[in-house]
Amino acid sequence: MGYRWTLKDANFTKDKGTVFSCFACGGGSTMGYKLAGFDVIGCNEIDPKMMEAYKTNHNPKYSYLEPIQTFKLRKDLPKELYNLDILDGSPPCSSFSSNGNRKKDWGKKKKFREGQACQVLDDLFFHFIYLAKELQPKVVIAENVKGLFQGDAIKYVRQIYREFDKAGYYCQHWLLDASKMGVPQMRERVFFICIRKDLSKPFLIQKDLFTVVPKLDLVFNKKEIPFIEISENDKEFLNNTDFFKEWDKLEVGVSHIRNFSTKKVHINKPCYTISSQYRTGFHNGLLHPQECRKLNKIEYILASSFPLDYNFINENMINIVYVLGNSVPPLMIKEIAIKIYEQIISKLT
Repeated sequence: MGYRWTLKDANFTKDKGTVFSCFACGGGSTMGYKLAGFDVIGCNEIDPKMMEAYKTNHNPKYSYLEPIQTFKLRKDLPKELYNLDILDGSPPCSSFSSNGNRKKDWGKKKKFREGQACQVLDDLFFHFIYLAKELQPKVVIAENVKGLFQGDAIKYVRQIYREFDKAGYYCQHWLLDASKMGVPQMRERVFFICIRKDLSKPFLIQKDLFTVVPKLDLVFNKKEIPFIEISENDKEFLNNTDFFKEWDKLEVGVSHIRNFSTKKVHINKPCYTISSQYRTGFHNGLLHPQECRKLNKIEYILASSFPLDYNFINENMINIVYVLGNSVPPLMIKEIAIKIYEQIISKLT
């Protein structure tokens, strides 16, 4: 199944194992696991609007609308959550994004979306690891921004490794690009993939003189999908003189001086990374390279490899781009999940 797909026509076999998703947002990761054949039995999410979208599209068996700080302390979780094949999570990462304040925000409480509690965002990863220690799934997969490995943020990475080790897991990380994995979008993300130590012996290799890790091949070389393949005819060009002046003078691939995420995409390359920020007007949003307008809804959905019939609940572009910008592209997770199943989980049963 390619990037043009629908939920109603998808064949979710649910025969590869069980998954629980934390920081689930609208379910980008969930759809990837389902496409790979896994049964995603539930989710944890703090944003009521995102939870509404998740439940509408995925109808989870278990759903917990609360901060992970309280969810991790629950003593009433069903037995199924203590027998997971994969615990999945994408801790909110704006504190480490190269498009954010980075160090200025570290250690500070922040409210990054209406309806949510204030949180110290850079601690969320460690709350997630605490949950992994409690649930003890076979595999833990955690996604985060590339900026986590830039500058002083590397200290957090070392702590992540230490905490996974104490939780009973061998941990490795990969920097992966969605455009090499069947997604029409250049989106680099770091994935931490951890295997429970008591299950790891058959897979262990000596990585260097001091490091022992499970052997895992996560090389992806799918043909890139250029923007021209997802460009949709749009008769409603913007008839705005000021917008045209800004659009006309902006070169392809160059960020606007006033906003990092405002740029024209390249017609013959994959779409640039979709940011969660979007406003009406010229700023905050990707621009079409040949037509004086921003990308339309269908182009954003296709670039994210989301299903064309996904119900965003609130169908305005600000909300749609927020969901897509905060979600892992489903096909990205699908490719990872297939390799995890083939190389590890299928050999444990």
